[in-house]
Amino acid sequence: MLTAVVVIIFVALVFDFINGFHDAANSIATVVSTRVLTPLQAVAWAAFFNVVAAFGFGVSVARTVGKGVVDTAVVDQWVILAGLIGAIVWDLITWVWALPTSSSHALIGGFAGAAVVKAGFGSLVPAGLVKIGAFMILAPLIGLVVGFATMVLVINVFKRATPGRVDKVFRRGQLLSAAAYSLGHGTNDAQKTMGIIAVLLFTTGHLGPEFYVPFWVVLAAHAALGLGTMAGGWRIVKTMGMRITKLRPVGGFCAETAGAITLIGTAFAGIPVSTTQTISGSIMGVGAIQRFSAVRWGVAGRILWAWILTIPASAIVAAATWMLLHLVGV
Repeated sequence: MLTAVVVIIFVALVFDFINGFHDAANSIATVVSTRVLTPLQAVAWAAFFNVVAAFGFGVSVARTVGKGVVDTAVVDQWVILAGLIGAIVWDLITWVWALPTSSSHALIGGFAGAAVVKAGFGSLVPAGLVKIGAFMILAPLIGLVVGFATMVLVINVFKRATPGRVDKVFRRGQLLSAAAYSLGHGTNDAQKTMGIIAVLLFTTGHLGPEFYVPFWVVLAAHAALGLGTMAGGWRIVKTMGMRITKLRPVGGFCAETAGAITLIGTAFAGIPVSTTQTISGSIMGVGAIQRFSAVRWGVAGRILWAWILTIPASAIVAAATWMLLHLVGV
């Protein structure tokens, strides 16, 4: 059993790495598209703050993922392995398609799909899934509203400043907003992998009678996410930073600030939200301040369909994986 647990922890960290390069666009798209940082500088900046997020933000999201999606009595190492494979496959498919989907929802969908095929829908935890489902809708809307409001505030504060002055101020400001967003992204996304590893250790008897998240799991998850971010994800950067709407440094600052506020707030509340959906909503809110047509709603529509399909698609892959594992007798 110990060998299987070690292998599955490795697979979980591989998922976290893939999450990092798949969602690298969330952290760096705006700061690259506004040319405040080069791509290499941007990924290094984002990866550093992804890892720094290991300190000071707690593990509330990890607890929600570990105990609030599937009844722990149903969970075993094969449910977890199948769930991870479902999430990894969907992440890689959408990376090839250059679609910024949610790695978080892929993981939750995979975890739930494997549990359902093993023990039926009664194995799911309704309260946790309702909360996650609600914030599938609320997170991008909050990002959109906060992004719009932040842009309105900035426009009013700097209405007498010259365009050159505004550009200079917010080129520097984007370094701070990108750092803040990367902190929010790091704490939210790394915690989901922490929750999966912790529930694996708990259900296999390696944590004792009480569920908790060991600190080495926290460090390992953030390190894997940071390395994945360093690996990049340039296909999705182009979609996020250039195709949804055209951004200037002031717009990038407002979008990243709105995303950071949303992600850090939900992390403290223990709500696992999609960093992809949050920053997409924030970018749309900033773009809409110019005029409604400034947002390329066709691209936004493709992204929306990918969001809708993520949970069922990853759940189907995970369910098929669990059945295959069951057939070979593991």
